Amino acid sequence: MGDENAVRVTGEGLTVEDMARVAAGAGVCLDERARERMEASRQVVIRAVEEGRPVYGVTTGFGRLAQVSVSRSDLARLQENLLASHAVGVGDPLPPEVVRGAMLLRANTLAKGHSGARAVVVDLLLGMLNRDVVPIVPSKGSLGASGDLAPLAHLSLVLTGKGEAWYEGRRMPGGEALASAGLEPLALEPKEGLALINGTQVMTALGALLCDRARRLSLLADITGAMSLEALRGIPSAFDPRLHRLRPHPGQMATARNLLGLLEGSQLTTRSGEVRVQDPYSLRCIPQVHGASKDALAYARRVVEVEMNSVTDNPLVFPGEEEVISGGNFHGQPVALAMDFLGIALAELGSISERRVEQMLNPALSGLPAFLAPESGLNSGFMIAQYTAAALVSENKVLAGPASIDSIPTSANQEDHVSMGTIAARKAWEIAGNLEAVLAIEGLAACQAMDMRRPLAPGAGTRESRRVLREGVPFMERDRELHRDIETVRVMMASGSLFAAVEAAVDLECGGDEE
Repeated sequence: MGDENAVRVTGEGLTVEDMARVAAGAGVCLDERARERMEASRQVVIRAVEEGRPVYGVTTGFGRLAQVSVSRSDLARLQENLLASHAVGVGDPLPPEVVRGAMLLRANTLAKGHSGARAVVVDLLLGMLNRDVVPIVPSKGSLGASGDLAPLAHLSLVLTGKGEAWYEGRRMPGGEALASAGLEPLALEPKEGLALINGTQVMTALGALLCDRARRLSLLADITGAMSLEALRGIPSAFDPRLHRLRPHPGQMATARNLLGLLEGSQLTTRSGEVRVQDPYSLRCIPQVHGASKDALAYARRVVEVEMNSVTDNPLVFPGEEEVISGGNFHGQPVALAMDFLGIALAELGSISERRVEQMLNPALSGLPAFLAPESGLNSGFMIAQYTAAALVSENKVLAGPASIDSIPTSANQEDHVSMGTIAARKAWEIAGNLEAVLAIEGLAACQAMDMRRPLAPGAGTRESRRVLREGVPFMERDRELHRDIETVRVMMASGSLFAAVEAAVDLECGGDEE
C-alpha cells in the first residue's frame, strides 16, 4: 500500500475514522518530523542515564519501588522485566481490530516526542500493522490508572520477540510471527518498556471503535424507529421542526430531521385524531430519547479524539527545557467517564426500541394480528423474539452500571485511586453488541407489520430499509427458526449494508459530532 493511501502518524490529528480504517487493515506510515521529535527527546533520556540522575522508571524501579535505584548495567534488563512482570492479563483475547487500534495509538503518542523512545520502536509497531502481526492481548486485568499496564505489556512483548500473536490467521509465538512477517525484534533501551505500556491506549482504542460503531447504531435506531412508527400508523407531526427549535438540543433536532426524511411520502403515517390523538412515548419521543443518546455520543467522541492525540506516558520528556517530569497523564478518568456515559446512551436506545416491538406485537395496541403471526394461535410469530429483546435490554441495564465510580488501591497504596476505564469501555462494547441484536429484532418486526399494512406504501427511507431487509429475510407466513433471521439482519447492520442503502436515499445526521 502506497503512502498516499496510508494513515500518516504525526502525533496529531488522528480521528475516529482514521482509527476505524487502520483497525480494518489500512496501512500506516511515520511522519519524518515526528521522527525528529522522538530523537530529540531520546537524547534527554540518554543524558539523564549518563549523568546518573534519578528518573522514575529509567534509573529507578516502578510504582511503590520508585525509591529503589537501579544500577546502570541493569537498565536494559529493567525494561525487559517490566514487560514480563506486567503481562498478567486474563480472559478472552481482545478483538484483533481493537489491538490494531491500540498499536496505532501507542505509535501516535510516542510520535509526539515526549516519551523518550527511539523512532525504531514506532517503526516496528507500524511495520507490524502493515504486515498484520497482531499481538494476542487478554481482555481483562487493567485498572485504567497507570494506564492499561497489563494489556499493553502483552502487546509490547511481541515487539521483543516474546508473547503471542496472530499472523496470517495462525496463533503463534511472538518471535515466530515477527520472523514470518520479515520483521526483527527489538532489544529495549532505558525508558522504552515504560513508554510502551504506560498509557490509556487500550481503553481509548475500544472507545474510538465504539464511537464509530455507536454513530451507525444511533442512526439505525432512527431507521427502525421510523419503520415502527409506520407499522403502527404513527403521527409524524411530533417531529415538526418548529417544536424542536423550542428545545434545541443538537441530537434531538437531528433526529427529528432524520425521521421526517425517512418518512417523506409515506402513506402509512397518520394525522392526529385519524387513528389516535397522540402516539405512545416510544414513538412520539424518539427525537428526545435518540437525540440525547446522540449528544452523549458527541461528548464521548470529543473526549476520545483528544485522548487519541495526547501523551499519556510517565514521566514525560521536554527536550527544549532538558527536563523529565513525573505526572499523571496515564490516569484514565476522562475516558472512563465517557465510556460509562456512552454505555448508558446505547442501553437507552435498546430500551426504547424494545418498547416499540411490544407496541407492534400487542394486538390491543397495534390493531394487527397477535404477535404479527398470520395464523396466531397455531403460530407464535414474534412472541419470543420480544422475550430476547427484553432479555438483552435487561442485560444492558446491568452492564450500564458505571465502572468509573469504583476504585481499589494498588501498589502498596501508591496507586490509591484508579479509573476502571477499560472495564467501562469493555462493558460499553458488550452493550453495543446487544443493541445491534435488539435493533435487528425491531427491524424484522417492523417489516412484518408494514407488510401487513399493504398496499399502503412506506416513506423514502423506510422503503429502502424494507427492501434491503426483504432481500435477506422473507415475510414470515408461519413459524420458523427466527434466530437465523435475527442474525441475518444483525449482520446487515454490522456490515453497514443496510445503513448505506438507506443513506443513499435520505441524508442522515448524528448532530453534535458532525461538522
